[in-house]
Amino acid sequence: MQWDSYITRPGLRTLAVAIAVLLLLSLFGRLLTAIMLRLARGFVLTRELSEHLDKPIRLLLPLLGLQGVWQSAPDGLPLLEAARHITALAIIATLTWLALRLLRGLQQVIELNNPVDVSDNLRARQIQTQSRVLLRTLSLFFLLIGVAAMLMTFPSARQFGTSLLASAGLAGLAVGFAARPVLANLIAGLQIAITQPIRLDDVVIVEDEWGRIEEITGTYVVVRIWDDRRLVVPLQYFIEKPFQNWTRRNSSLIGSVFLWADYSLPLESVREELRRLCKDVPELWDGRVCVLQVTEAGEKAIQLRALVSSADSSRNWDLRCHIRENLLGFIQRQYPQALPQLRADLAVGQKPAPDTSQPAHVEPERQPPV
Repeated sequence: MQWDSYITRPGLRTLAVAIAVLLLLSLFGRLLTAIMLRLARGFVLTRELSEHLDKPIRLLLPLLGLQGVWQSAPDGLPLLEAARHITALAIIATLTWLALRLLRGLQQVIELNNPVDVSDNLRARQIQTQSRVLLRTLSLFFLLIGVAAMLMTFPSARQFGTSLLASAGLAGLAVGFAARPVLANLIAGLQIAITQPIRLDDVVIVEDEWGRIEEITGTYVVVRIWDDRRLVVPLQYFIEKPFQNWTRRNSSLIGSVFLWADYSLPLESVREELRRLCKDVPELWDGRVCVLQVTEAGEKAIQLRALVSSADSSRNWDLRCHIRENLLGFIQRQYPQALPQLRADLAVGQKPAPDTSQPAHVEPERQPPV
């Protein structure tokens, strides 16, 4: 290879100008981003955007200056077209990177302005869910546009695209069928962002598993189960199949506790004990519902159902366990004969006369309206 054929006076001049422009614009980019960071320090939006756009801007300015040098150089210089092409590819890649960092900065600003680590975080979770899904979808589009723009700079790629469109018939159908899950999840992500059947930190029952929505990506949802396992579910699942969302409007919940007892158990004493147990744990009971009802009367025992309410599902689970354990202990201590048991009547023909007096009127216990 004859290197002396490439070393000419116009070529050296162009190369020297290119190096000078790179150095000057690199220094200018560092100075510009430093000024931006200093001026934007007092505001969340400008500070986050400046921090995320710092590196792409430092790289983009020298590339634009370098491309300007190549465009102003004489066309007959050796390797000039290759330099122009490589610089154009680098500019497209940097612009794509800049767009992705911009979206990431916007997402960071939204999360900082709408924190979910507060007691009433319903509105914040709605905003974070919408922004996260929509911005990730936009990131995918920007990435595809950047890759397509880089490919279009190659003449062979343009010809390949034209020939592919001309013979797209069956091949297009095959590609479309193969990409159906991806497109379905993409559309499902947009539906979830707009209609919000689920949000970040929602409590859900999916595939008979209790957990919280930990992450929503462009193709799947991660559910953190109560025992720290992770259930990965496609986005399309939440559009096509039924599931339970315990925090759709608010996090308050009513739980039930079932007990079996003998017919001899005095119900009013158990009701008083239930109210006392609820009042003893104000951190678990929210004061709305505390009801005891007989829900079934079988041939051997009766079924009691206690309804108690809490501010969220975790507290309600603890409250139900607390009520179940202490009601059982109360019956064992005070009325051990009222536990479920089998009877054998040995006093045949010696039963006392039935009590025909009218009982006092007692208001029935009612569950809250559904």
